[in-house]
Amino acid sequence: MTGMFPATSMPDRDWWEALWPDPSGLLLSLGVEPGMTALDLCCGDGYFTAPLAKIVSGRVYALDLDPEMIVAAKAEVKQLGVSVLKWIVADASEVADLIPEKIDFALIANTFHGVPDQPALVKAVARTLKPRGLFALVNWHRLPREHTTVLGQPRGPRTEMRMSPEAVAAVLEATGFRLLRMVDLPPYHYGAVFEHKG
Repeated sequence: MTGMFPATSMPDRDWWEALWPDPSGLLLSLGVEPGMTALDLCCGDGYFTAPLAKIVSGRVYALDLDPEMIVAAKAEVKQLGVSVLKWIVADASEVADLIPEKIDFALIANTFHGVPDQPALVKAVARTLKPRGLFALVNWHRLPREHTTVLGQPRGPRTEMRMSPEAVAAVLEATGFRLLRMVDLPPYHYGAVFEHKG
């Protein structure tokens, strides 16, 4: 296995909650719906995995490279009283070979900026999705890091690593996705929702 993507380490839990006190509402704004089968790619400590599992009644796969993050995510899911279809400890680029069915919705939050080969990852996600399946990416706006403070500290990736919505769209549209919408996720993020053309 390769190492973690650059500038994608898991932050302290308290500032996730400060940024997004309603993770379920955020997920719904990105287009996830009950009845879907979903993937939380690079799931970290499960901050989105647990509410995602609740929305889709447990029909979610959760993947992370770090086994300790999977342990934390399992605890989060258990605390919410939900379950997932499968926990996967692996490199995100291997996802298409590890999910046994085509899915409706894939999420990657706060990680895409650090992916060394973004087109390859996007193609791997495309292989997991049903035709017209959704790929939602949550990213930091391209603001200077010193301007994105959470609980009094500058947070997020280095300024030069941050991707504009246009840059994200360029990568995904070049690999067979169609932009459906951009969602503002105050105070410092946006969600980009793409449809798989396949």
